[in-house]
Amino acid sequence: MLLLAVTALEKIKTLPPAIWTKIAIAIGAFVLTIFLFRRVMKMNKIIAAVIVFVVFTVVFFSWVYNRNEPPFMTPIVQRIAPFFPSAGSYQSKQATPPKP
Repeated sequence: MLLLAVTALEKIKTLPPAIWTKIAIAIGAFVLTIFLFRRVMKMNKIIAAVIVFVVFTVVFFSWVYNRNEPPFMTPIVQRIAPFFPSAGSYQSKQATPPKP
């Protein structure tokens, strides 16, 4: 058993610093989420619902504009994207010469 513990410890030591940074960020995000969730549960529910709605709306329209949505949201965003401006349409409009 001691041999297995040593090899696991050696494997942990060989992990690059980027992995440790990502692990620390994930733990910090989890703790922050729990803290915010507890704080929101003490709030008035209507105010909390408005805040959640605004945050989700901003994130969703950011996905539609930049087209960087998660893969599971692509079918929904593809149907909605033609009705809203996107970064690609703006770039193509800027690339064309102005009409005289």
